[in-house]
Amino acid sequence: MEALATAPADFPLLALLQLLPLGTAILVLAVRRERPAIAIGVLMAATELALSLYIYRILDQGSAVLQLAERWTPIPPINYHAGADGVSVLFILLTALLCLLVVVYGSAWRLRPASHFLAVVLAIEATLMSLFTTLDLIWFLAASAVELGLVGYLLWRFATSPAKGLALTRFYQFMGTGLALLLAGILMLGWNHADASGGAWSFDLTELANVPVNPTVSSLIFFLLFYGLAIRTPLFPFHGWLPLVAWHGNVAVAPTILLGLKVGIYGMVRFVFPILPEAVVQWSPYVVAFATAGIFYAALLALIQANLRRLLAFAVVSHTSILVIGLFSLGQAAFQGSLMLSVSFGLAIAGLFFMTGLVYRRTRTTQLEKLGGLFDRIPVIGVAFFIAGLSIVGMPGTPGFDAAHLILEASIDRFGAVETIAAALGNVAAAGFLLWAFQRAFLAPRSPESQTKIAPATIMERAIAGILVVVLLGAGFYSEPWLKLVDAPMASLSARFPPG
Repeated sequence: MEALATAPADFPLLALLQLLPLGTAILVLAVRRERPAIAIGVLMAATELALSLYIYRILDQGSAVLQLAERWTPIPPINYHAGADGVSVLFILLTALLCLLVVVYGSAWRLRPASHFLAVVLAIEATLMSLFTTLDLIWFLAASAVELGLVGYLLWRFATSPAKGLALTRFYQFMGTGLALLLAGILMLGWNHADASGGAWSFDLTELANVPVNPTVSSLIFFLLFYGLAIRTPLFPFHGWLPLVAWHGNVAVAPTILLGLKVGIYGMVRFVFPILPEAVVQWSPYVVAFATAGIFYAALLALIQANLRRLLAFAVVSHTSILVIGLFSLGQAAFQGSLMLSVSFGLAIAGLFFMTGLVYRRTRTTQLEKLGGLFDRIPVIGVAFFIAGLSIVGMPGTPGFDAAHLILEASIDRFGAVETIAAALGNVAAAGFLLWAFQRAFLAPRSPESQTKIAPATIMERAIAGILVVVLLGAGFYSEPWLKLVDAPMASLSARFPPG
């Protein structure tokens, strides 16, 4: 089994990546005045994206070593250990782009108080950057807890429904359970390391991945970590929080951060698969069976929804199941396809929720029977919604196309035709309900009782829609650099698993 290695950094770029948005959040709170706060927030979010692109440029993409490594151990086993490879950088770039769009979206619509909104979003960005760079499981857990607390504040403070209390309660119930499961699994890994190494506790990936896990507890640890991350992903049947949060929480901002950034998928790839390869192989057929059921369960529920926000929530559950089938196909192509589909899905679901938010701002509703005729008034928003929907179902020209084919090919090799055909049919069902939603909201005749005057798209809204469309189509027609980015680390990870 190939040992995980790190290469130290000459300059703490990863620390800067985490501290820049955090320092800006504090500065924005101190400024308080709206216009200067917005200017600072947008400038710093753009700077964070530029820093992410610089890290992408200097990364040695041909190496599976975790690069730019930083380590600080104030009180063992508390350990700040950060590093990056192609997988990390892929999610770092996605985080920086989506957080910039969230800042611009919130600023354009004057989500008040602006200083509070910007500070919370920037603090969330800082914790997300920490999640995607840390190599320590306790640090990952702590950053997750902080980030979910901040997202919960966004859900409550900027919600649009009188039932936001129920949505927030359900959100914290599920996420708290997930964090508790993660904590239990992490502590058991630390105990296993201590038992195998003569009493030295560790939660560091580079050490845990090179110590065999006791077979009597490996399955238990796997399920604790997997369930803890599956709730966040969200995977059927652990998705019960999502429809309520999507319906009664914030229309666009919180769902974009929660669902556009696939922290659960990243956590499985970064920690669960390298540390517990035997348990992953043992339980992969059962996980795939539940994921296959989840595709159809969520697709059928999506087709009967009368509310656009709930429909998108079930679309997330359906497509998350396809992602999980790809991951548990356990081959290099499967891992590459799953990561690419994660990023494609993140961009696409962000586009769908952003456009839904812009529709809500004009109509004050997301009930499908009260919409219709929107394409005539806001065609740019309609086009962006349509392309984002096509990207989710993996149409040619979108980044989901190559990713879905890699997943299906790997699934045939590992599990045979039945699961693969089921996944493909689920994708067809997803195309049906997303196109049906587009037709109902944008192309169908407008409801006669609707008297709301639909304002045309503003320059800022066109810019948000245009950026999402350009990035989706650009990544779709030019997917090779992103596949190359994760090629070396995924080749190293796939070497831990027997061929299908």
